[in-house]
Amino acid sequence: MKTSENTQQLEKKSVYRVQGFTCTNCAAQFEQNVKALPGVKDAKVNFGASKISVEGEATIEELEKAGAFENLRLFPEKQRIVVEKESFWKKTTNIRTVISAVLLLVAWLIRDQYGEEHWLPVSLYAASILIGGFSLFLKGFKNLTMLRFDMNTLMTVAIIGAATIGEWGEGATVVFLFAISEALERYSMEKARQSISSLMDIAPKEATVRKNGQDIQIPVEDIQIGDIMIVKPGQKLAMDGEIVKGTSSINQAAITGESIPVTKSVGDEVFAGTLNEEGLLEVKVTKTVEDTTIAKIIHLVEEAQAERAPSQAFVDRFAKYYTPMIMLLALGVAVIPPLFFGGDWNAWVYEGLAILVVGCPCALVVSTPVAIVTAIGNAARNGVLIKGGIHLEEAGSLSAIAFDKTGTLTRGVPVVTDLIPLQSHSANECLSIAATLEKGSQHPLASAIVRKAEEEELSLPDVEDFSSITGKGVKATVNSSEYYIGSPRLFEELLSIGRMKDIQSQIEKLQHEGKTVMILGTSKQALALIAVADEVRETSKDVIQKLHAIGIKKTIMLTGDNKATAHAIGEKVGITDIKGELLPQDKLEAIKQLKKSGQRVGMVGDGVNDAPALATATVGIAMGGAGTDTALETADIALMADDLEKLPFTIKLSRKALQIIKQNITFSLAIKLIALLLVVPGWLTLWIAIFADMGATLIVTLNGLRLLRVRD
Repeated sequence: MKTSENTQQLEKKSVYRVQGFTCTNCAAQFEQNVKALPGVKDAKVNFGASKISVEGEATIEELEKAGAFENLRLFPEKQRIVVEKESFWKKTTNIRTVISAVLLLVAWLIRDQYGEEHWLPVSLYAASILIGGFSLFLKGFKNLTMLRFDMNTLMTVAIIGAATIGEWGEGATVVFLFAISEALERYSMEKARQSISSLMDIAPKEATVRKNGQDIQIPVEDIQIGDIMIVKPGQKLAMDGEIVKGTSSINQAAITGESIPVTKSVGDEVFAGTLNEEGLLEVKVTKTVEDTTIAKIIHLVEEAQAERAPSQAFVDRFAKYYTPMIMLLALGVAVIPPLFFGGDWNAWVYEGLAILVVGCPCALVVSTPVAIVTAIGNAARNGVLIKGGIHLEEAGSLSAIAFDKTGTLTRGVPVVTDLIPLQSHSANECLSIAATLEKGSQHPLASAIVRKAEEEELSLPDVEDFSSITGKGVKATVNSSEYYIGSPRLFEELLSIGRMKDIQSQIEKLQHEGKTVMILGTSKQALALIAVADEVRETSKDVIQKLHAIGIKKTIMLTGDNKATAHAIGEKVGITDIKGELLPQDKLEAIKQLKKSGQRVGMVGDGVNDAPALATATVGIAMGGAGTDTALETADIALMADDLEKLPFTIKLSRKALQIIKQNITFSLAIKLIALLLVVPGWLTLWIAIFADMGATLIVTLNGLRLLRVRD
């Protein structure tokens, strides 16, 4: 019965996109209002992505009524929303702010002529307050009736108090600057969200599909798995799929961040949102529009922006208690000196109002989310998927990074590196015989030899009497002669000790270079040595150097390969610690030991074989996230291109974000503390309070937006 109930609850969960959010407090208020609706069990607002998840039953009309205080509009998540960019003058809040500013300016200009207390400047100040603070007062008065204390409540009380004691000019200035700070917060969040909006617009909304011999253009929602999509040169792909006809250069920058186009041909995977630069392609659709790689990236980035970072969680908890404390402090300053120490009521009420203004937590509340959302969006645009603020912060604090070898530091595909003829046969003759023997084998080393022969365009003769020698190699008859190819161990059994001794030094030399050696020969002599290795990526050495240069003290290679191969490759790329012959549980244990020694460890792997180590590391980083569901799901960070070069950029961005968050929180609290200390000698004025609060908000917002400038 319980299982049935749980299933019903899951079915009732709905996600909506929200238009009209202006600030984090308003989003929190909307969440509370939705939770209070009769049919709603739970609700969660994602301010960064402008979405709300609702568990329970509620109509869009009911939800919009809960957001009426902000004139919010809601749309089902999957509905495509065409948002016309409103001009500055179409926004009511902008018009009110401009009128308020004009009235305030006129009042300032005429106050010297008429006097500060004359009815004309006072009327202009009052009009400026009422017009500019209209929406602020609506929220503030509603909060007061419900004894809810937030920045709207603080500002409402402060402005009314300033007017009550005759400080009309300062009250009007508070209203105007508060409106400016809110507009700035809206602007900063919109800038941060643009990275997601741009991702949403990458893939076309329609595609040309071949049905019943005709090419027709249909919306992507109507395209089904298995449909053949026709993509002309210069067009973007609308869906993920597999090329069934044609060859072209595909610009994958939108997905992977790679600036150089990649050549794709029949059988290769292609992604929605990428650009076909040259040839005509026919692509078989492999995923629905909701499951394309770009759709998954957008979903994961939006979820990541909703996840609170440790610093943001701290700020949210702090602000919960901080605002009521400021209200009590302001009340105490305004009342206690006049009541018990004979202080002047006007002077101390003025000080209390100044405390309300300076204590407004605007800067503190906006300090972290702007930085988190901006950094995650910037990373997504550069082909790095960071799955939450907590992972962003932790990546910035890493002191050691462990790497899997195969597919991470190396390409993961073995290639022939050396072919050394030992007798009168030429290198191409030996390669042709070796490829003929190996063409029936599925072993990766055999595939490397066959690929090399294909690259050299060698003809492969017919093979007879093929047989496998388990664990050692194969033998077969080629051109009426019997040949063997296999490990040195196989030829130790076939040849005399003296004949093996002649080539042993060459074999050992190749093995010390990290290569796997195979021997081609007959039962009487060795004809050639063939060395195969998993090729090191060209970028690996440069990436390791960059990581050491930016302060990653320890880089560790964890591999199941033999120690000789591990050391050869590790030394080639500049790794500081090398561990070979490890099973998956050994890799896991190595990560645990590093963490026990006080290191904050990142683990870079392919997201499949290294899952336990990725999960245990402080931050798990998966290679090649594009099109790899496992990498997207298991890792904390996914490098969408199969390229390590994004790693130093990710660490750099994370550190910059961590630095900016700490700067913002420290500055926000320090400026308020300094201003509050001015109460002791009675020096705190509303002007100082205004600039301490609004100035701090402006500075932390602009500081957070600096993360948009961090480049790969």
